[in-house]
This record gives sequence, C-alpha cells and structure tokens, in this order.
Amino acid sequence: MSVTPSPSRPAPASSSSTASGTLVWLVIGVFFVWGGATSLNDVLIPKLKGLFALSYAEVMLTQFAFFMAYAIVSIPAGTAIARIGYVRGLVLGLVVMAIGALLFWPAAGAGIYGGFLIALFVLAAGITILQVAANPLIASLGDPAGASSRLTFAQAFNSLGTTLFPYIGSMLILGSVAATDPATIAPAALPAFRSAEGAVVAHIYFGIAVVLAIVAAIFWTLRKTLPNETPGNVGFMDSIRLLQRPRVLFGVVALFVYVGAEVSIGSLLVSYLQQPTTLALDAQSAGKHLSFYWGGAMVGRFIGAWLLNRISPGKLLAGFGATAALLVLISIGTHGTVSGWSMIAVGLFNSIMFPTIFSLALQGLGPKTPEGSGLLCMAIVGGAIVPLLTGGLADASTIGTAMVIPIACYLIIVAFGLFAARTDRV
Repeated sequence: MSVTPSPSRPAPASSSSTASGTLVWLVIGVFFVWGGATSLNDVLIPKLKGLFALSYAEVMLTQFAFFMAYAIVSIPAGTAIARIGYVRGLVLGLVVMAIGALLFWPAAGAGIYGGFLIALFVLAAGITILQVAANPLIASLGDPAGASSRLTFAQAFNSLGTTLFPYIGSMLILGSVAATDPATIAPAALPAFRSAEGAVVAHIYFGIAVVLAIVAAIFWTLRKTLPNETPGNVGFMDSIRLLQRPRVLFGVVALFVYVGAEVSIGSLLVSYLQQPTTLALDAQSAGKHLSFYWGGAMVGRFIGAWLLNRISPGKLLAGFGATAALLVLISIGTHGTVSGWSMIAVGLFNSIMFPTIFSLALQGLGPKTPEGSGLLCMAIVGGAIVPLLTGGLADASTIGTAMVIPIACYLIIVAFGLFAARTDRV
C-alpha cells in the first residue's frame, strides 16, 4: 500500500527542455486553480450560514467535509499515481475536481445543505490527488538544485489564486447574502428560495468545472510528449513507523495545527469583520477583505524566501509563529481598525509556515523522505478538525473568544521552530 509519490529521480534526460518548460507552466496553472477553489470556501461559508440558518459549528462542516478528503484520499491517491504516473495523475485530479464542481448544481437545485458538503468533499478529493502529483512532479523537473525554487514559485501562484478568487467570489456570491432573512420566509417557500440563492453558487462552480475540464484535456492531449516519471511505491506502515522519530512527529503536529489555524481564521474572517467591534463591514465588503489576508501570504512567501537564506529556518518559523499569535491577541483585545487589520495581517506571517514546517520535519530522513512526505500530506486534515472546534467555541461564546484556539496553534508552531533550531545544532 502506498501513500504519496516521491521525486526520487528527475525527469528523463532525453525529455526536451521545451516539453519540461511547458509542463512546469501547466502545473503552475494547476496550483493557481486549486488555490483559488480552496479559498472560495471562506466566501461560501457566510453564504451557506445565512441561507440555511446554521450555527458556526454547523457551517464549519464545510471545512470539515473539504479537508477530511486529505485524510481519506491521500493514500489511494498515492497508490493510483504510483501506477499511472504524475501527468495522468494530474488529469485524474482535474477530472475529479470538475465532477465535484458540477455537483454544486444538484445541491443547489435540491436546496439541501448536505448536498453542498458532498460536492465540497469530491472537489477536495480532486485537489488532494493534484497535490500528491503536482508537488513532487514540479520538484522533479529540471535541475535538482532548483527544486525548492520551482516549488516556491508554484506556491506563489497558488497564493495568487487564494488572493483573487475571494475578491471575485465575494462580489458574485455574497451580493445577496443579507438581502432576505430566511427566517422571514414561509416554510413552504424556503426550498424555492434556497434553490434560487444556491443557483448563484452553482453557476460559479459550473464555470470552474468548465475550466478544469479544459485544463484536463490539455494535459491528456500532451501526455505522450511531456515527461511523465512514474514514482515508486511507498509503504504505508513504513510511514507510520516514522512517527517514532520526535522531529517527524512534532512536524506532523505542527503542520496539523498550522493548517487548522489558517483555515479557522480564513473561515471566520468575513463574519469577524462584520462585527461592530471590528470593521463593521457588510458581507460583500468583508469578503473582499479576504484577499488581503490571503494576499499577505503571497507577499510573505517572497519576503520569506529571501529571509530564509539569511536566518535559521527554525528561528524564523518561531518568530513568524509568535508574531501571528501576537496579532490575533491584539485583534481580540482591541476594537475598530486595529482589531480588524491586525487579524488580516496574520496572513502575512502564515506565509512561510507550510513549506518551512514541511522541510524541517523531513530534514535528515534521506531515503525515508517519501514516507515522511505522506505523513505530512495527511496532516493537512487539521483544516477539518481545528475549524470545527473553533466554530463550536464561537457558538458557545463569541468569534473573538474562539480565536484563542488559533493562538494555541501558533504557540505550538513556535515550539516546533525552536525545537528544530536547537536540534540542528546537535
């Protein structure tokens, strides 16, 4: 049984540089699309919350359904890609994503919340397959010494997607989020109302499905002319045994809480910025401000790439984690502009966390690196668990109080950064 493919060897030397260059840019485009599709969840949450009169815990099931795909699909995705290769794996991921996007149509037509959750899970399953294939593929293309640079560059375009999609999505999805209160509508008329409102979402995801199908067709057409290195199998139990290593175990926990903290803040940010104690924005304006949160991560990656060449990665990670925790603390302890923008600024310091935690956790694994990569990929399920806990606490108290959970997550990341910096000297 396998977990995730590894860039165990570069693309064949006989592959033309033109073909490799084409594939790099195509894969970068895939990074952009899946980043945008993921960040649309943050705009979808306030829409569904109002449409179905959900609590924060209930609406966080959207993130639970989405990120559970990482825990469930990573292993079979790795098995499939080990057999069919990276490029065909990308086609498979794009097709599954397109199917998930199309499922928003019947979900909207039925006006049932559970239908949206199913669509999100299938969409995320496709993204999981893409992640398992795309990350090692782009790292394996070209000079091995430039692998980190190519991956960081691709992740920057992923962040570009997370920056642009919420802004556009907020204009299209949240324009009518507060126009009619479902509580004022007669029960007999609710299904028709939800169907009509859900159609707005369905149209957007239908457009995404069309784009995904076109990109999948391009990959399929070029599959025989592009380098398609087939990775080797990776044992699942070998991966589990790596948890006996403190550095790997700590890294898995750190990545789990990082994704959980980032998604928790992103998911609640629209509602948080609508609070009279913060920026008191309407839903659409608050949705547009999500672009600043995710855009900060994009900018921070370029800055972080420069800093990581000059500062110990562990120390820099600890510094960014401590700053993120401090910004959340300032936000919940203040009011108005300071409160709103300090929370938005957390995105800037989220920037380096994923790649830095990932690389630090794998440091020194040598031939065991593929198994470690599989464990870290599965740790992304933190995006399912932590937001659900945060939403439950928001229901029991306030959104501000619930932000103590992301603070705790960032403090764990600080501890991992200091641990990694200390063990690097041993």
